[in-house]
Order: sequence, then structure tokens, then C-alpha cells
Amino acid sequence: MNLQNHIMDELGAVLRYTSEKHAKNKFDDESVKTESSIEQIRVENAISVILEEFNRDFEIDSDFPILRRDDHTMFLWKGIRHLGTSYECLDASRPWLCYWILHSMEILEEAIPTGTALEIAKFLGKCQCPKGGFGGGPGQAAHLAPTYAAVNALCILSQVTEDVFNILNRDTLYDYLMRMRTEEGSFKMHEGGEVDIRGTYCAASVAKLTNLCTEELFKDTPQWLARCQTYEGGFSGTPGLEAHGGYSFCGIAALILINATKYADIKSLLRWTVNRQMKYEGGFQGRTNKLVDGCYSFWQGGALPLIHMVLCANEDPAVSANSWLFDQRALQEYLLVCCQHPNGGLIDKPGKARDYYHTCYCLSGLSVAQHFVSGHLYETNVVGSPKNKVRSVHPVFNIGVNAVVIAQRYFSHQIPLNSSENNSTEQNSS
Repeated sequence: MNLQNHIMDELGAVLRYTSEKHAKNKFDDESVKTESSIEQIRVENAISVILEEFNRDFEIDSDFPILRRDDHTMFLWKGIRHLGTSYECLDASRPWLCYWILHSMEILEEAIPTGTALEIAKFLGKCQCPKGGFGGGPGQAAHLAPTYAAVNALCILSQVTEDVFNILNRDTLYDYLMRMRTEEGSFKMHEGGEVDIRGTYCAASVAKLTNLCTEELFKDTPQWLARCQTYEGGFSGTPGLEAHGGYSFCGIAALILINATKYADIKSLLRWTVNRQMKYEGGFQGRTNKLVDGCYSFWQGGALPLIHMVLCANEDPAVSANSWLFDQRALQEYLLVCCQHPNGGLIDKPGKARDYYHTCYCLSGLSVAQHFVSGHLYETNVVGSPKNKVRSVHPVFNIGVNAVVIAQRYFSHQIPLNSSENNSTEQNSS
């Protein structure tokens, strides 16, 4: 290793949170107080208190911050079998709970017994509707969001046993996706439900994983997605609304899945997304002038590998060959220092309660920040103890890379349905 690389390695190992210069990154309201600026300063002050304690710990043990893997897995196992009354409000999101918990376990490399995998698949089968798609629970109406969650959960479980795919009815699933499609190429979330960009992504992800992509299913979809990109650069839920991190991820991921990235202004999306990383906190905000939130570690952080993918395909000379286009170490510091609940699980920001949603997307963002994968190039960048390293995720689907490979191999011999020819919109997204 030459001297320059050695120096860079040494500099890269320095934590932002331990630097005396870090405080200079705090928000400056320029003596104009607003409701937003007051809340921003309040969050930064809460983080400052945490950093004081962290810096004392770091002086004693330079392996800090440490991923509390055992605490998190204990929290996740508790949710597999029993949820408290506080989760009653998510009775219509039970496939989501399965996905959030299973994906978190997958990232933490927690083994799932075959019997448990088959039990979960059986439960998801009860959520499948006779006319296709999955509802939020047994006997509930089909909805694209829990359909996406159920298919992702099955793909994760297929790493234990491919028998879990036996519950999936592709015939009715395709019919359901076609019924959710609108004439303009968008997708409604359920019968009589709202149309927004989440539905398009959910439909594209499910179709891609189960080999159900057809020209008729995504006719005019790229054009509708392009109308959702705003003047700021991010994507909104529907044309004409405000750019939002979750919707932006759905927009660019859907375009990748249906091989239509030429419809996106990728440079504008890049500019908007990188500017959502907070200078002091290190995590991401979901919208302009909003607070940091751990879940956007994936919705924003996970969008940047997708943007990188498109830029590479366009042979853009500016893209790096060893890192994503954001501060990966800063994001890891925020997640490990500020978002770990002492009793397991991860949180939005200091002072918030733990839940399975934030646990899933904080860990997903941690994985993205640790692993750089571009073609044949692979680099890891792990903050803190080497034991903090987690499993790499596929940023398009947000499940493990191996789960994507197994699913696409399993369904590869089954041609798209209701189509006389195999006219799927194939795209190398894996």
C-alpha cells in the first residue's frame, strides 16, 4: 500500500462524531426562528447529549460503536410469535410485519428453522385472496402493499426451503396485478383505492421476482412515472405533488425494474437525493426542510446505489469505483450511535419508540452503507467493530441478494401468464 492510500485509510477510520470540528455542522437558523428550525435544533441538541456519552465510551473502547446484534435478534424473535396490544393498529399489515422481521433477521444473519419458515409461509397463504394478491391479514381485501411484503417474505424464506413458494398462485396474482393497472399506466393500491407511485413499484417488484412482467402489464407506465418526477429532482406520490424519499425510491426502482431509466432525469434526482443527507446527524431526511429519520437510511440511502447503477450504464465518468455517492460512514455512525434502542430494535431518532418498521429499514440502510457492489467491483466499509458487518441486500427489492437469485431461478422456467409469447420486459437488475 502506498503512503497516500495509507493516509486515506487512516483518515477514513476517524469517526465524524469524535471530531472537534463536527459541531460546526450544526444547523444555523440565521436568527430567524421557525417551527421547523426549532424542531431541527431540538433534535441536534438531543443527539449532542448522546454524543457526549458516546465519546466517553469511545475513549475506553475504540471498537465503539457496536451493533447490538443479540438484543436486536431477541426483539425480532419476540415479534415472530407474539405482538403486544400496541400493534393492534397494524392488524391490516400482518404480511408487512412478517417481512420487516424476516428481512431484519436476514440482514443480521439470524438462522430461521425450516419448521418456522413453513409456518410463516402457511400464514401468508391464508392472507392470499381467491382472486389474487394478498390482503393485510386472513380474510382481508387484496392490497398491493401487503402483496409486495408477502412476496418478499416468501423470497427470504426460500433460502431456508423453496417449498414456501408452493403457496403462491401466479395465475391469480397476474390477474390481480392487471386489475390494479389503470389506463394511464399507473397502479391503484386496491379495488377502488388510491393511485400512487408505491403501487407501481410494488407491482413491478412482485412481477419481476415471480417472472410475471409483460408488455401489457406495464404499457405506458414509464411515461406516468416520468410525470411524477418534480422540479426538485425527486419523485412524488402522484404527478404535481412534493418530492419525497419513499416515493423517489419507488420511482427510480420501478423504472429500473421495467427497463425504462431513460425516462428519468438522473442527474436531477442525484442532486436532490444527496442533499437529503443531514450534515450534523449523518442520517437522511425524507423531504426538504424535514427532520432526520432512520427509515430514510434505506429509502434515500438505498436509492443512491440505483442512481449509481444508471450512471454506470450511461458510462458516466464521474461515478466512483469503490463507494456510493454519499457519506457511507456518516450514515453508519448515525444508525449505530443514535438509532439503537437499548433493549433491542432500532428507532427513527433519539427519543422515539422502537418498532419493526424502523428496525427493518435502519438495518437495510446500514447494509447499503457497508457494502459497495457495482458489477464485479466489491468493497466493504464497516464503522466500529468488524463484528458490525451485516449481510448485503439487493437495493432494488430490499431483500438479500441470494433471495433474489433463488426466486428468479425458481420462476425462470414459468413464462409470464396471459401472454402468447414470452414478451416480458427483461432487465438485468440483479
